[in-house]
Amino acid sequence: MNVPHFISRSPRRVGIVLAIATIALATVAALLLRHDQTPQPPAPPEPPAVGVIELREQTVSLTSELPGRVVAREISEVRPQVSGVIRQRLFEEGATVQEGQLLYVIEDAPYRAAVVSAEGRLAEATATIQSTRSKARRYDALLSQAAISRQDAEVARDAYAQAQASVRTQRGALDAARADLGFTRILAPISGSIGRSFVTVGALVQAGQLAPLALINRTDEVYVDVRQSADRMLDLRDSYDSGNLGPDEDPATAKMRLILPNGRAYAHDGTLRFSEAVVDPTTGSVAMRALFPNPDGKLLPGMAVRVVFTEGIRQRAILVPQQGITRDAKGGGIALVVGDDDRVVRKAVVADRTVGSQWLVTAGLSAGDRLVVDGLSAAQPGQRVRPVAPQHAMPGVPDEEASR
Repeated sequence: MNVPHFISRSPRRVGIVLAIATIALATVAALLLRHDQTPQPPAPPEPPAVGVIELREQTVSLTSELPGRVVAREISEVRPQVSGVIRQRLFEEGATVQEGQLLYVIEDAPYRAAVVSAEGRLAEATATIQSTRSKARRYDALLSQAAISRQDAEVARDAYAQAQASVRTQRGALDAARADLGFTRILAPISGSIGRSFVTVGALVQAGQLAPLALINRTDEVYVDVRQSADRMLDLRDSYDSGNLGPDEDPATAKMRLILPNGRAYAHDGTLRFSEAVVDPTTGSVAMRALFPNPDGKLLPGMAVRVVFTEGIRQRAILVPQQGITRDAKGGGIALVVGDDDRVVRKAVVADRTVGSQWLVTAGLSAGDRLVVDGLSAAQPGQRVRPVAPQHAMPGVPDEEASR
């Protein structure tokens, strides 16, 4: 076997050659490995996910809530019509009294005496009329026979006429005395709840005094007075004229609801009775009055309540969850909408009132718009996003609409 000359000469040379070859192979492998670890350019980021809902038109009943004050259906001030000393009080304070019920008794001795005196004067006048009538008839007969002068006959007739007038006068005085005697018994002018008595037994009262003896409030039905601003009424009229708002029912029989001071709804509905035809120049508002039944006496005069009434029906309304509308520095409404190319579009909207927990948008949005309600911080105008269903159910939005 023939061996190469440089190998056959020395085994040491063979080892050196092998070492050099090994180092070369290692260097090549390191270079290849280093080439494989060179950083690659990053992949483009995925668009942020935002929760959107698709808006749709719907029919909405619009209501207003205004502060009101309860007023008794009827209020009667119990007052004396004659002067005297109170001898009896015949009612319990806070009780319900009926019309014609006896409340107070005034000392009537002077008035009974006045009736007796008036009866005596009437009897005297009645007796006088008999004699003057007989004399007048007799003088008329003598005058026809020319037995007396005409002047004497006329004097007799005048005396008879004066006697007749005196009888009428005394009869009127007797009626007045009897009426004053009747006024010593003070009766309830209306049925209702009577309050505290402002006088006690033994107190002196006078006809025409300023202070009443007691107050009676009829509260089986009560009024609630409210005020609405004139500009709001003009807005409603414009909405009706433009066709944006339709009547829900006849205003003359429109139902009205009450919210009590404790926040609970009153069980009985009321009806609007009238609305004044003038504007209060000091407040710029119009007074309205509603009538509510009060069978259990829960509504008390003077109570502050809130009245809820229906303004009308708005067709093709756009309702938006409140988190879908933000405000700029001037208070204007701002909404973010996802366009057909999945890019965010910033829109100015008009949303001046709420319906429940949603904004009623009257300008700026339309049916079919995809409104951003989740992830607003990640959605910037012009940015491409990935629309998804909102994380939480939106009020008034069905699940199938939110998932589009």
